[in-house]
Amino acid sequence: MAVCWDPQQYLQYEHERERPWAELLARVVHPGPSEVVDLGCGPGTTTTRLLARWPDAHILGIDSSAEMISHARPLAVPGRLEFRQADLREWRPDSPVDILLSNATLHWVPGHQSLLPQFVACLAPGGCFAFQVPANFAEPSHTLLYELARSDRWADRLGAVVLPSSSPPAAYLSTLIATGARADVWETTYFHVLDGPDAVLEWVRGTALRPFVTALEAVDAGEQEAAEFEHAYAAALRAAYPRDAEGRTVFPFRRIFGVATVTAEGTPDKRA
Repeated sequence: MAVCWDPQQYLQYEHERERPWAELLARVVHPGPSEVVDLGCGPGTTTTRLLARWPDAHILGIDSSAEMISHARPLAVPGRLEFRQADLREWRPDSPVDILLSNATLHWVPGHQSLLPQFVACLAPGGCFAFQVPANFAEPSHTLLYELARSDRWADRLGAVVLPSSSPPAAYLSTLIATGARADVWETTYFHVLDGPDAVLEWVRGTALRPFVTALEAVDAGEQEAAEFEHAYAAALRAAYPRDAEGRTVFPFRRIFGVATVTAEGTPDKRA
């Protein structure tokens, strides 16, 4: 079942979600790319910032979500920035890419680690592939969600929902090194300070919760079912992430980053 994404909900914490994007881009070095692709561009707001970063490049945003692409397309700039709907597992570039980016997307694709060599192979000589994936799946924000979905009350409706996942940093590094590219992999834990009631719930409403809500809304009395599920999940989150006296919630969030660069000659470089 295709997940129905909500661009506005996703953008509620736009500033916080842009921090890892900025950290990833800071490690991308290229003297003058002409073709830049953003795989999993979402609503397109961060993709547009690439226009200033690489003013001479043509930039293409790819996303499998019709809702996200619909939000992104008005941001297009003729001849400079365009958006297309496509599944990244099936996407192939029309020509070699100088910079290939993927921010907070690959974890939704089962077995995505096996796709990394394919992405590196898309690069032009001197090209760079850079990605970032969440790695918070063992934290309460996610474990409480999965436990609830697999409880007796919900398992028949939600037991088949595909869960996002990431690999250990060392596994990503090993895969990138095996391509012959120079590789850099690291991780960062952000401590987001969120305001308002049920702040962590509002965060996951734009991401991890969406597949479960989509599945529930597809059954009879779907809105009622989704509301009941969300109510139970919200209560668990409030216990796991209590607000302080000022009404703030600290939300730790771990992310893994990887950058692979091929040589200017286009031949494998075994250094890492």
